Amino acid sequence: MANNYKLTKHGTDFFEDPTFYISIVGALQYANVIRPDITYCVNNVCQFLDKPCNSHWTAVKRILRYLQGTQTMGLTIKPVGHSSNLSITAFCDADWASDIDDRNSTSGACLYLGPNVVTCWSKKQRTIPRSSIEAEYRSLALASQEIMWLESLLKELQITYHTPAIFCDNLSTVVMSHNPVLHNRTKHIELDLYFVRDKIQSKTLIVKHIPSEFQTSNIFIKPLPNTQFITLRNQFRIQDYNSAD
Repeated sequence: MANNYKLTKHGTDFFEDPTFYISIVGALQYANVIRPDITYCVNNVCQFLDKPCNSHWTAVKRILRYLQGTQTMGLTIKPVGHSSNLSITAFCDADWASDIDDRNSTSGACLYLGPNVVTCWSKKQRTIPRSSIEAEYRSLALASQEIMWLESLLKELQITYHTPAIFCDNLSTVVMSHNPVLHNRTKHIELDLYFVRDKIQSKTLIVKHIPSEFQTSNIFIKPLPNTQFITLRNQFRIQDYNSAD
């Protein structure tokens, strides 16, 4: 999507063939399996299936043109040796009050097992956060929950791994996750606070700060400039099949 481009459900220029719109957007969801770089865009256009407008169809056509120009690209998987423990790394972020219709925030995250992406998502938060820290912390809790599921799977398969690490670009969120003291301003997210903090204190999870320009999950929460988008796309190992190593 174009940088700083926002879609809205309010409009009168309704698309003339809603069924066609639904079928195309539905097909794009399957492309997410090997093309996580379009996750945010597809999630965005899926929110207008009931009454699509021409502006929504324009966004869909932009996605189709992008896929047409990158037909030979896809998610590549790099084999990992058995000599050492696997690393579990997650990147999480949130775009506070990004939806111009209901002011819900968008959470985005991706989880790496070794050098490979094993899961990623872009979704609207169910509740309206009152601060950017709350939005970021809910995203952090969701990423922690996903790591717990992956850990249980690896334990069942008897695969050893290093202590998981989550990278967040909001310094206040990182500090709050390590702070053993709860404040009145954080009572509305107390469950998420305890959930993440208990794992940190038991040393089964590491939460670290990362500068925003290196935050991989930015690609799941908002439109980005071309240069930044391509840089983050490469971090997912989305490569040309003809030249992938």
